[in-house]
Amino acid sequence: MKLAKVIGNVVSSIKTKSHEGTKLMVVQPIDMEGNETGDSFIAIDGSQAGIGDIVLIIEEGGSCRQVLKRPEAAVDAVIAGIVDKLDRT
Repeated sequence: MKLAKVIGNVVSSIKTKSHEGTKLMVVQPIDMEGNETGDSFIAIDGSQAGIGDIVLIIEEGGSCRQVLKRPEAAVDAVIAGIVDKLDRT
């Protein structure tokens, strides 16, 4: 899993069939201090996240499909949870 911050939404009027009905979001990987740690990318929202939320990202196809309950989906990144608090001790 990766820690990331949601930085935007993706609006697409035409999607592949396995993505229909999903919300696509732009996420920026971060470290425990909130510093950016790589390039932003698109993930399917599986947790009702919003812009500004700190989230947990899964980047493994099989696990992504399980979170979304879509066994045939072409998915490589999904927002699996919203972080309520980071404990930096």
